[in-house]
Amino acid sequence: MKLALISDIHANRQALQACLAHARQQGADRFVFLGDLVGYGADPVAVLDEIMDLASQGALVLRGNHDEMALNPPALKGADVTMGSHGAHWTHDQLTARHRAFLTELPLTLTHGHMLLVHASADRPDAWRYVDGEGAAGRCLDQALSQQQGPHVLVGHVHHQTLYYRGAGRHLMSFDPIPGLPVPTPVHRPMVACVGSCGQPRDGDPRAMYAICDHTAQKMTFHRVPYNHAEAAAAIRLAGLPEFFAQRLELGR
Repeated sequence: MKLALISDIHANRQALQACLAHARQQGADRFVFLGDLVGYGADPVAVLDEIMDLASQGALVLRGNHDEMALNPPALKGADVTMGSHGAHWTHDQLTARHRAFLTELPLTLTHGHMLLVHASADRPDAWRYVDGEGAAGRCLDQALSQQQGPHVLVGHVHHQTLYYRGAGRHLMSFDPIPGLPVPTPVHRPMVACVGSCGQPRDGDPRAMYAICDHTAQKMTFHRVPYNHAEAAAAIRLAGLPEFFAQRLELGR
């Protein structure tokens, strides 16, 4: 089985469609969405309609922090108001009761075979901690193993693609994968994989990110997919969302 892992779509319809098409060309058998389906982007309804349809066909879907914010937008007053807060209110207003019910019922974690699926860290998933270094990856993996989950943990949230693996010692080592080049991921070797962001990359490259796990070959391939980010940015501006959200797509930052 080939499992396509897609995270942090952020209501970017163009990026989602490009990754789905690419994954199908790679022979993906099933889709997994690791949260942050909405937020920032201009097409939350179209993105959720697509994912809800795939979920009815067996796709696995998790809830992320921006999905949570869309359900319960923070107050727009005081010193803590952010562009994300404004975006969460806008997204909330776009969604129908059916979309909100779907987001509400999404779990924070799922297990699939030897893998634990989670949006942020397995170390308190509801705290939305970032797996942004070897120490954080180690805490994430230790928590999963202590709950007899894993030994492979697949996460999103950080908008970068990185693989952390445990060799002969206890500490994890990081590895930056080359897009399109399969990486051996034997079941006996514990690891944490950050699959990157489909809809809002932040490494200076605007191409969408996702990954494919090949269970039979015990390999994982990280992908970068070109898409019409100019069209996605234009949709953000047309919707009246913050200009910064559009610029991020154009710059990949």
